[in-house]
Amino acid sequence: MNYFSSDFKLGILGGGQLGKMLLYNTRKFDITTHVLDPSDDAPSKLACNLFTKGDLMNYDDVYNFGKQIDVLTIEIENVNLDALEQLEKEGKKVYPSSKTLRKIQNKATQKLFYVDNNLPTAPFSRFAYLSEVKDAISNEALEFPFVWKSAQFGYDGNGVQIVRKIEDLQDLPKGECITEELVPFKNELAVIVSRNPSGEVKTYPVVEMEFHPEANQVEYVICPARVSNDILKKAQNVAIKTSEAYNHVGLLAVELFLTQDDEILINEVAPRPHNSGHQTIEASYTCQFEQHIRSILDLPLGNTDNKAAGVMVNLVGKEGHTGNVVYKNIENIMSLDGVTPHIYGKKQTRPFRKMGHVTIVNADIDKAREIAQEVKQSIEVISI
Repeated sequence: MNYFSSDFKLGILGGGQLGKMLLYNTRKFDITTHVLDPSDDAPSKLACNLFTKGDLMNYDDVYNFGKQIDVLTIEIENVNLDALEQLEKEGKKVYPSSKTLRKIQNKATQKLFYVDNNLPTAPFSRFAYLSEVKDAISNEALEFPFVWKSAQFGYDGNGVQIVRKIEDLQDLPKGECITEELVPFKNELAVIVSRNPSGEVKTYPVVEMEFHPEANQVEYVICPARVSNDILKKAQNVAIKTSEAYNHVGLLAVELFLTQDDEILINEVAPRPHNSGHQTIEASYTCQFEQHIRSILDLPLGNTDNKAAGVMVNLVGKEGHTGNVVYKNIENIMSLDGVTPHIYGKKQTRPFRKMGHVTIVNADIDKAREIAQEVKQSIEVISI
C-alpha cells in the first residue's frame, strides 16, 4: 500500500503529547492523520490533518472515527475495546489489537498473563474492592509494606501507592485493585521492543529510570543503563519474550525491576510510545515515534542504536502552582551543550502534570547525567 502523499489515512486514538510526537514523524513522511481526543486543547490538534473531538471510552465515538480510516493506533490504553473489536471484524487494521489491549488495559489481567506465560513478575493478589484489602490485612493474609495499584485507569504515577500502614489506604479509590509484594530492587529498567506484522523485531538499548520519590513519576531516563552486559542481555530477553507472548504489533515498553539478586521482574507494560523512550528523538538513529509508525505500517524497522548517550528529564508542574504555564529559566538550559527542550503544548500547569521533557546528549553518559541534574535544578514549570 502507498502510505506517502496518498489517500491513505492513519487514525490515532488520543491527542496528548505522545500523539503530538508521533505526528512529527507522520508530517516528515507526508502521511495523512486523523486524531480523536476529548479535549479542544489537545496537544496533537494543530499537527494532524483532521481532529475529531470525542470520548475515547465511548463506543460510538471510537467506532465512527475508526470507520473513516485505514489503520488505527493508540497513544493511550484507555479506549473502548468493543468498538475496536467490531472494527477489526469489519476488516480494519488495529495495532495494537483489541485482543492485546484487553490483556494489558486491566493491571490484574496483565499480571495474570505474566503468570500464565511464565514471565517473571512480583507476587501479587487481586481484589474486587478496596475493602477486601483491609479484610486481608485484618486476617493477616496481607502484610505491610506492599504496593497497591488500581486495576484500571492509572497513569503518570496516579493509581499506585506504597502502603506501609492501614491509614495509607484511606483516600484510595474503592474499586478493583491489585497488591504486590514490595520488591527491594536495586534499579528500575525499561526496554522498548518494536515488532511489525511480518514478525521483524528490534529492541532499543536498555534504559535506567530514576523516580521522583513523592510523585512516583520518572524523573530521569538514562540510556544506556549503567549495568553489566549480563543484566542488559537478561532484560532484553525478558522484553522480547513478553512482546512475543502478546503477539504485539507496534511498540511495547516493558518496565522492569532489577532485584538485589540480579533477577529481572516485569513491573508493567505499555503498548505504545513511552516516557522511557523520549531520549530516542535526539539520541537514537531511529526515534521511538518513527519506529512505531514503521511497525504498524509493516515497513522495515529502523536502526535502534544510540548515536550518543542520552538522558531525559521530565518537566512537570511545580508543587503549589496551578494555572497558565511559564517555563522559568528555559533560556539558561538552552545555552547548555546538547540540551533540547520539548514543550508539549499544555497551556495549564498543575502540580506534577507532565508539561514537557528535556533531552541531554553527550558522548559520556556520566557527563550527560551531570548536565541533566543542572537542567532539573534550573528550569521550573510554574504558573503566572
